[in-house]
Amino acid sequence: MFGLGTTELILILVVILIIFGAGKLPEIGSGLGKAINNFKRSSIETDLDAAPRDKRSI
Repeated sequence: MFGLGTTELILILVVILIIFGAGKLPEIGSGLGKAINNFKRSSIETDLDAAPRDKRSI
C-alpha cells in the first residue's frame, strides 16, 4: 500500500496519537468515516446520473 510497511504505519499512528491525543482519535475517526461514506454516496449518484437513458421519442 503506497510502499509503506508495517513499521512506517505504526510510526505514523504514534505521531498522530501524540499530536491529537487519545481523546480526539474517536472523533477524528468518526469524521473520516462520514467523509468516506459521503464520497461513496456521491460517486454512486453521479454514476446513476451518467447512465445512458432511453432516447426513444413518443
